[in-house]
Amino acid sequence: MKATPLYQAASHSWLMFGRDEGKPEKIIDTNQYLVKGKGQAVLLDPGGTELFSPMLAAILQHIDLQELTTLFASHQDPDIISSLGLWDKALPGATLHAPWLWEGFIRHFGMSNIKYQGIKDEGGEIRLNDISLKLVPAHYLHSSGNFHVYDPQAKILMSGDVGAALEKAGAPIFVEDFGKHMEYFHRRWMPSNRAKANWIARVKELNIEIMAPQHGRLFKGEAVAEFLEWFAKLDVGIAT
Repeated sequence: MKATPLYQAASHSWLMFGRDEGKPEKIIDTNQYLVKGKGQAVLLDPGGTELFSPMLAAILQHIDLQELTTLFASHQDPDIISSLGLWDKALPGATLHAPWLWEGFIRHFGMSNIKYQGIKDEGGEIRLNDISLKLVPAHYLHSSGNFHVYDPQAKILMSGDVGAALEKAGAPIFVEDFGKHMEYFHRRWMPSNRAKANWIARVKELNIEIMAPQHGRLFKGEAVAEFLEWFAKLDVGIAT
């Protein structure tokens, strides 16, 4: 499991985990993000059941397990949170922040110990001592209850499936050029042009240096604005 530093400051840091060459062939590659504060950390979209062991081993190289106090699931998909039942045994005192809408579904992955903190439709925050991560509504992109995570200090937006592309594990970390390889994914998986426009308007108000999706490559610097312009012109919700 490859670990890539995205941000490092005295207050906190961001790490991306992905490009797992050991994953089963039919399982799509995913990006997981660890935000580490002083004595506390949150794992964003922890991944599927098959990723639990490599993720746990990778995380323990950077933090003590007791520091991992919080999990976040942007929505209900199994590639995001089906590992919950295993984390529930490893982190019995942790809290999961996830959309209130999907609680009854997410609990099917196994949840006897971890506390479920439902996120209201309008969003909220995750606090790691003095650090505040903003939970940005991204409903219908592609899930009807969906959230992204924005760090105003690091200027990172974890954008879930927006900006995602399904690529091989050896793909570069950052986008160099884009368009065709993302087009089918966004046309098919994003069902609403109205929701897309609402999200773009909301995100344009944020100061973003890195946009970090849950699949594929990350956008950095000017590539963020280029993606927003491309996405605004793309007609989504197309099944043919």
